[in-house]
Amino acid sequence: MRTLQFALAATTVLCVAACSTSGPTGSTNKPMTLDGKPPLVIAHRGASGYLPEETLEAYTRAIELGADVIEMDLVSTKDGVLIARHDPNLAISTDVARHPRFASRKKTIKVDGETQTGWFSNDFTLAEIRTLGGISTDAERPQEFNGKYKIVTFQEIIDFAKAKSKETGRTIAIYPESKNPTYFRDLGLPLEDKMIAAINAAGWNSKTAPIYVQSFEPGSLKYMKSKGLNTRLIQLIDGDSVDLKTGAVTFAVPSDRPYDWTKAGDKRNFDAMVTPAGLAEIKTYADGIGPWKRYIVSIKGTIGADGKPVDVNKDGKINDADATSTAPTSLIADAHKAGLFVHPFTFRNESRRLAADYNKDGRNEYGVYYKLGVDGVFTDFTDTALAARADYLKSIGR
Repeated sequence: MRTLQFALAATTVLCVAACSTSGPTGSTNKPMTLDGKPPLVIAHRGASGYLPEETLEAYTRAIELGADVIEMDLVSTKDGVLIARHDPNLAISTDVARHPRFASRKKTIKVDGETQTGWFSNDFTLAEIRTLGGISTDAERPQEFNGKYKIVTFQEIIDFAKAKSKETGRTIAIYPESKNPTYFRDLGLPLEDKMIAAINAAGWNSKTAPIYVQSFEPGSLKYMKSKGLNTRLIQLIDGDSVDLKTGAVTFAVPSDRPYDWTKAGDKRNFDAMVTPAGLAEIKTYADGIGPWKRYIVSIKGTIGADGKPVDVNKDGKINDADATSTAPTSLIADAHKAGLFVHPFTFRNESRRLAADYNKDGRNEYGVYYKLGVDGVFTDFTDTALAARADYLKSIGR
């Protein structure tokens, strides 16, 4: 499929140039999204480019900046409460290491096949979790707020989104993920039934409700659907890195395949999902896909005489800034043809994360994806995504 996609890349580029101002019905001012509406700006873990992620403060900031949707990952505490953390390993995004009373709980285990050392949410009660503070997970981002903002529950986020919707007069949707669902199920702390119960209690169990439910594991989405969850469901599609020689997505644990596939002995990688057959299968249980953005526009680096990527900007590291964008694949068109919307992740402003041809300006990257017809973007920087969307909509006469 990847060979076919790149073979079609030139055609796709021509289509973007010729058709970027035409919507699905051929009008001259509709975006190329599945429904012809402007793409959503999804605040990935809140305004996580500015404040510690998945805290009410980060979500408040994202809403103040104008986000359409706030996104969160759900993991379980020891006493079975769903909290907003990206990882079961609390060492990654909290100040747990600074709490001497919890020192004895540090351990080394495997999470989805990856060996990790730290403190894990399933070893802490909610009351204990409440004593921790969130921290920035990127050294280039503000550190002065570390430890100041507390971890919140899924129910608190639901209540918060409803209150903010009433306060602002605009609908603030939420985008929860069942995070590492097999890991928690194996511990006797399954996530899905609690998610469904909370969604039902909120009165949000419908396709038109302000909620999108996502997971990397197909089994988690299929289970929730079988138990009567009728919200919009999104299959996430991951990858580990990019081969800078070829632009191909590469795979390594734990980002090689859904962990429920691994446990079932299915050896396919995530890229099986971006084929027409894979998209057709996803359509049987989900409404959209959330692919890593490199499945849509990848990058290629300069390769030296030694066969290795060149540190073009001479910062001592090989990263996206040393590469340039490739022609787009046909994934968006293929997904739309299958009736699936497309919300790629994750867009960030740091120059090391931007291909050289974006000239260190994240707005240029968003612009490419908006013109290609994405239905929404996961972003750590809501304001940049919105500014780029405004530019795009202006360019098509909206």
